[in-house]
Amino acid sequence: MHLLIVLIWAAGIVQLAILVANFVVPRHLRCRENLEKVSPMIRSVFVVHWIYILLMLAIFSALCFRFAPELAGGSRLGHFLSAAITIFWLPRIPIQLFVYDRELRRRHRVGDAAMLLALSFVVIVFGIAALGVRI
Repeated sequence: MHLLIVLIWAAGIVQLAILVANFVVPRHLRCRENLEKVSPMIRSVFVVHWIYILLMLAIFSALCFRFAPELAGGSRLGHFLSAAITIFWLPRIPIQLFVYDRELRRRHRVGDAAMLLALSFVVIVFGIAALGVRI
């Protein structure tokens, strides 16, 4: 077994951890309180999008655990899916750095740093797999 398969399994664990964190983070962000201030339609769209993102994280994690050899370059479909996962996560890094509230990030430095590290790890692993680099 080569290292990239193990790294893809680890990326699956990281994505699963992000999924689990999404059940804790809303309380810290006071989502319920903040969503009460917006129209019911905006609130519904927000909740539906959040649920769809959680579903994608579950799918990505399952792909990592079940199809790591394929994602590591065992097939053209694996290369494509690795590229898609890279494209999904890559913009999240500048969003974290430049869009999210700086004061909130400062108050939660450990969580912010952990998320940036997790995002970077997942992007690097799937970027390597998408490019077909053997490690």
